[in-house]
Amino acid sequence: MALTPEQIDHAVELFEGVGTITTRRMFGGMCLYIDGTVFALLRSDGTVLLKAVNTFRDRVEAEGWTRWEYTRDNGTRSAMPYWELPEAALDDPDEARALARASLAAM
Repeated sequence: MALTPEQIDHAVELFEGVGTITTRRMFGGMCLYIDGTVFALLRSDGTVLLKAVNTFRDRVEAEGWTRWEYTRDNGTRSAMPYWELPEAALDDPDEARALARASLAAM
């Protein structure tokens, strides 16, 4: 499933104002960068994920966000340092921007 221009625009608009946003297509999805740092991913199904490391990871785990995991060809499961943006933040750019700033501050 390929990302639509609308999905890409929505993701970029969510984080406008945090910094200079650039994108790069990868693995059927897209990386989102702020000032050259990857802070979010857009999966091929349109799901928006934020990078969560250090103290921000502790926060998203405590809040019960869904972590991106996938199954490798050999059957083992791998967890990535990206977590699905909560539904409420998808409809609230102010919340999405606050979360992006928290993500970036923890890196």
